[in-house]
Amino acid sequence: MKSIFLVFTFLLTSILGFSQTAVKGTIIDETTSTAIPDVTLQIEETNFTTTTNAEGAFDFSQYNNLPLGEVILAIRKEGYTSKRYPITINENQTLDLGTITLQVDINEENLQIGTISLSANELDNEESSAANLSGLLQASRDTYLNAAAFDFSSTFFRPRGLDNEYGTVLINGVEMNKQFDGRPQWSSWGGLNDAQRNQVFSMGLSANDYTFGGVSGTNNIIMRASQYREGGRVSYASSNRSYRGRVMASYNSGLSAGGWAYSFLASRRYGEEGYLDGTLYDANSFFASIEKKINENHSLNFTGFFTPNRRGKSTAITQEVRDLKGRQYNPLWGYQDGEIRNSREKEIAEPILMLNHYWDISDKTSLNTNIAYQTGMIGNSRIDNNGTKIEYDSSSGEYYYPGGARNPTPEYYQNLPSYHLRFPDLNANNYQAAYLARQAFQNDGQLDWRSLYSANIDANGNPLLSTYVIQQDRQDDTQLTFNSIVRSQISNNITLNGSLNYRKLKSEFFAELEDLLGGSGYVDVDSFYQGFYILDENGNITSREYEYLEAQSDVNNPNRIAQEGDRYKYNYEINTDVATAFAQAQFKYNKIDFYLGANFSQTSYQRNGLYRNGYFSDGNLSFGESEQKDFTNYGAKIGGTYKVTGRHLIDANLGYMTKAPSIRNSFSNARQNNDFVVGLESEKITSADVSYIFRSPLVKARITGFYTGFEDGTDIGFYFGQGFSNLNSRTEDTNSFIQEVLTGIERRNAGGEFGVEYQVTPTVKLKAAGSYAQYVYTNNPNMYYTSDDVNTGSVANDVTGDGKYTAIDRISSPSGELGKTGKVYLEDYHVAGGPEKAFQIGFEYRDPDYWWVGVTANYFDDAYIDVSKIRRSDNFNLDSDGLPFNDYDPARARELLAQENFGDYTLFNLVGGKSWKIDDYFVGFFATINNVFDTEYKTGGFEQSRNTNYRDTNEDMSRQNGEIFGNRYFFGYGTTYYLNLYVRF
Repeated sequence: MKSIFLVFTFLLTSILGFSQTAVKGTIIDETTSTAIPDVTLQIEETNFTTTTNAEGAFDFSQYNNLPLGEVILAIRKEGYTSKRYPITINENQTLDLGTITLQVDINEENLQIGTISLSANELDNEESSAANLSGLLQASRDTYLNAAAFDFSSTFFRPRGLDNEYGTVLINGVEMNKQFDGRPQWSSWGGLNDAQRNQVFSMGLSANDYTFGGVSGTNNIIMRASQYREGGRVSYASSNRSYRGRVMASYNSGLSAGGWAYSFLASRRYGEEGYLDGTLYDANSFFASIEKKINENHSLNFTGFFTPNRRGKSTAITQEVRDLKGRQYNPLWGYQDGEIRNSREKEIAEPILMLNHYWDISDKTSLNTNIAYQTGMIGNSRIDNNGTKIEYDSSSGEYYYPGGARNPTPEYYQNLPSYHLRFPDLNANNYQAAYLARQAFQNDGQLDWRSLYSANIDANGNPLLSTYVIQQDRQDDTQLTFNSIVRSQISNNITLNGSLNYRKLKSEFFAELEDLLGGSGYVDVDSFYQGFYILDENGNITSREYEYLEAQSDVNNPNRIAQEGDRYKYNYEINTDVATAFAQAQFKYNKIDFYLGANFSQTSYQRNGLYRNGYFSDGNLSFGESEQKDFTNYGAKIGGTYKVTGRHLIDANLGYMTKAPSIRNSFSNARQNNDFVVGLESEKITSADVSYIFRSPLVKARITGFYTGFEDGTDIGFYFGQGFSNLNSRTEDTNSFIQEVLTGIERRNAGGEFGVEYQVTPTVKLKAAGSYAQYVYTNNPNMYYTSDDVNTGSVANDVTGDGKYTAIDRISSPSGELGKTGKVYLEDYHVAGGPEKAFQIGFEYRDPDYWWVGVTANYFDDAYIDVSKIRRSDNFNLDSDGLPFNDYDPARARELLAQENFGDYTLFNLVGGKSWKIDDYFVGFFATINNVFDTEYKTGGFEQSRNTNYRDTNEDMSRQNGEIFGNRYFFGYGTTYYLNLYVRF
């Protein structure tokens, strides 16, 4: 019986095997005759898809219910001309299509170069975090997202109003978002355009094979040697935006017969200044990837890249400054020995190394395990005008520190005409002073480096202790990441995804003395220290005391003289551990596809102070380890696509997640003390979107409605303000440099977006895209502000009884408040961050002779200024004694607190290119002109918080000759160009 059973089983499986319905074949490059991996093949108007393997072979053997009869087989691979084959599938027969050739789409090649180059160029403008988001979009072929990447991003537009911290960027499956602020640091892999061609993008919380993702999408950049098309490329780019020139060379070997593949790239970007005056650019980029295919099931890939870069910064300016100097004016630079020198430079040097193991456990299951190591530095330089001298009073036995200097920035408010015309009753002297200030500013208006050096030497040219120095604020990260990603197709319809991730990060934060500017050293104390008043039980001043240790950056090393290369001012570490688990199930059927996903994470932060700050010298207030703060977070999502027909689809996604606060928003003032933000919570996010999608050979369209709600957000601001009420200053002053802490922030992002393109003829395409939305605060968050100027000395009371001195102890301290706690009235104010309305119409013409051109008109409206939070608090209508102003006018207050709308504007852009195929070489160029008609517009801005109360704000905004502390703006670029020339072989 056993023998009969075995024979029967053999015959049955043989019959089933021979009678299986199948389609198979091989795809190669028409020019090189090499196999093309990862080509997508789909039987149109069905869910049956497959991809080619490393040998270019494909088959549909995983499906046992292929449609019979005449169907269309669509073949697609980015960079190649798509093909559609009519085929006939017969029951119980194998259809062998043999060898199919694909031709490189030169127009597509040209467009891709432009896509990556333009996105990278936009990323170089990091004055707004929104700019980074455009990098996420270059992986998508969606009409709306393409518009957002190319044409909208120059306005600081953010799809769905989401900052890039709500998106996830991966490289080879390893997350790249910084733990400090949650944002990807694109400059750490900038200049690697040719190595970033292979990308997988998923919008919003839709299904993703690698990670749970963020509400603004997930992008995985695949830098794997075997995945690059064989060949090399040399290119040169010229621009007047961020850099002036770029040279790049790359070569990819393809997968050899011995199982080896390698890829190398080197590039340089440079420019003395970009569109904005004085914004230098100096960047080099190096990339290498080597892969060994060990056998049919295992591959090992090494990827490393290093992109050191340095660029000069610009800053927001007032309308008065713009009117005097133009929108390209940048006050941060000046000439030194005939050369442009910028006082604020950003420098990044973070090499990243990763090892990736790919294991095909079976034809249904794969496991990808990665380990990545990142180290290096991010530095931001600026002028420190806090230098002082050390004086000793022998009679009192006290040290004191005379010195410090006025802000040397040329557009400092006291250098402008409005400052001299601030009086209600003007005389000839006022007008003369204003005229002279105007002439001086218009004729020069740049940083005077010579005066800074002169302030640091005596009359004989001998160096003194520096008043001015260049300080570099440093963040040095050392990070180790491990993750493992599994994908298993457990049936024809069900696929499981999962991953485990662990990240260990040590971040060092410190100020480095970069340049003494001719001086002999720098006294590492706070020259603004003024001592403090002692109050009696009735609140009256009894005496004024000085404690020289309070002025020390590090009490353990008092009166230290810092030299170039030394750490000074602040010095601490943040240790971070993050563990994440992700699971997802995807279901695909003829009429419906849907997914379920879940995420769980654990995040912990701990500060370790290396300096004992003079204002917070007791116990572990600043020196040593803080408490450890832990956050447990989770997320769940569900979504799907209902295929009404092959052309009409309904797509929906719904998710809820909690998100740990970033390092930046976890500590109230990490540079001085160990205090975590009081009432710190994980942010809660609810997201939903519904789309209607139409697909036909001529028309592709999508319209989407979206909603994202945020709760328990945190934000911290740092600024100098005047006119605080109930500050309880130790110096009986109402002016202070404060840390403004907002918690419990709630926001709502809701609106709609659409994209449609119509292939009118084989050469002409019309397209339109747009977004109409509203991004507003929906509550009045909690606010408190901290400062070292309060009347508590360096001692805090342990009122909570936990044996520790924390922020809440000092807020509740009987000897004085740390800062006023209350509400900030933000409800219904708009969240700043680019236009809420953006629309585009345009067309493309692609000639069969490999040249193409495109034109777009882009309309924008409803971009709002970032409002001052302190003005929307109770502080606004209270005098320094805590009582309401007797001249407070509610109607006038509403005018003063109205949020500025930047208004509408339209930008026209041109893009085009031409390619030639010469033997085995492809030669071409890509060019674009943005803002053809040189339209002037504001991309962002903020209200200055110098004036914090009604009386001071009203006085300033009522001045006949303009505000002294007016709003500051970022202005968009005028007419700019970008040109890319390349040779591929």
